[in-house]
Amino acid sequence: MEINLVSDTVTKPTQEMLHAMFSAKVGDDVYKQDPTVNALEQKVASLFGMEAALFFPSGTMANQTAIKLNTQPGDEIICDKFSHIYLYEAGGTAFNSGCSLNLVDGNRGMITAEQVKKAINDPEFYHAPLTSMVSIENTTNKGGGACYEIQTLKEIKQVCVQNNLKYHLDGARLWNAMVAKGQSPRQFGELFDTISVCLSKGLGAPVGSLLVSDAKTIKRALRVRKIFGGGMRQAGYLAAAGMYALDNHVDRLKYDHQRAKELAFMLQQLPWVAWVEPVETNIVIFSIQSYLDERMIIEKLKSRAIHISSMGHGKLRMVTHLDYRQVMHEYVMDILPKIPM
Repeated sequence: MEINLVSDTVTKPTQEMLHAMFSAKVGDDVYKQDPTVNALEQKVASLFGMEAALFFPSGTMANQTAIKLNTQPGDEIICDKFSHIYLYEAGGTAFNSGCSLNLVDGNRGMITAEQVKKAINDPEFYHAPLTSMVSIENTTNKGGGACYEIQTLKEIKQVCVQNNLKYHLDGARLWNAMVAKGQSPRQFGELFDTISVCLSKGLGAPVGSLLVSDAKTIKRALRVRKIFGGGMRQAGYLAAAGMYALDNHVDRLKYDHQRAKELAFMLQQLPWVAWVEPVETNIVIFSIQSYLDERMIIEKLKSRAIHISSMGHGKLRMVTHLDYRQVMHEYVMDILPKIPM
């Protein structure tokens, strides 16, 4: 029994999801003639109370498209220093859109309205980049799955409105945040100009993200997706997996969250663990004692068929997900205290 806690992207489709995929009605989505993709886009747009959505092969492409739509070359984007668009999208903000990032030192990947306000460049001071967009990540990946309060997002929205800034939400794990906080998609749809949501993390679909916005913006997004090479043909097979995931895998995220909290509690008891990030959703980040080598920890766990990932500087990560079953969880909880150090 191999147990993969490296990420929630490692899941494989369930038998029921595979059946939905194989049964999908498909067409050529580049011509917008795939009925299942069209249905998925309509479903997600409706969930968020927004006008339209567009299916993408990856969350990175959806985010990069939003940046392209919301900025001009030379502009600056405000985001947290842990943001995915900064750390994990291969410099795409500069490469694709010619924009720079103003990195805010937030709390566990979350920023405040006051921090945003202070980060905005004076639009009359032409020596500095023109601030044009604020990007929020929810949940925060490197912040350990932390979730924003709606009130905080409303306060940032007000700053954006007052300063004519576009407001983007990188919602790769937004489903986790909504389940953890008891929030609804429409609460986010009311606030943001563009929202990206992923289907292939906690929801367990094999591929796919969507960008949600108004109809005019999504029409422009279709052209940008084409430029980025994101047009897919009979993508309905993938969209069907997303439809199944939305209908069947959202509520069960609470089990991933509970197991993550139990792992965090166990780690807090271990002498070789120095510190554990507070857990709200399905990500557990912890630091080991300074005298230990993180590669050694990873190898010791690997020898017991438990796979986790390094975040560097003595930080390790576990991510619970659809394929991490209760029998696996019980095994990990039993093994962790027995790892010799």
